[in-house]
Amino acid sequence: MVSRSLPFVPTYKAEDGWDALGDPTRRAIIASLAERPKAVGELAAVLPISRPAVSQHLRVLKDAGLVTDRAAGTRRVYRLNPAGVAALRDQLDTYWSRALESFRDVAERPGEEES
Repeated sequence: MVSRSLPFVPTYKAEDGWDALGDPTRRAIIASLAERPKAVGELAAVLPISRPAVSQHLRVLKDAGLVTDRAAGTRRVYRLNPAGVAALRDQLDTYWSRALESFRDVAERPGEEES
């Protein structure tokens, strides 16, 4: 009974957008959805994984707030969530600003040598 002796490993779970984007398949899905909204079948056609696997990755992206979906007949169409993507961009802008400020502080120190 292997399942009883091993703890559950949350393979398809991400805490936030950055965690979700840590997987190359999810990054490929995001890149594809950046072109236009698509259904699971359209995404699976260009990825080397099954439709159920695409659905699991989309669920992670949706839970992380990076994609949204809507019903279109019998299928669901996924698109990027502008608010989720904007939140990631804001975080990157913050990191970049801090890095530039730190660089400026170091560059403006007169006559100090780095050890």
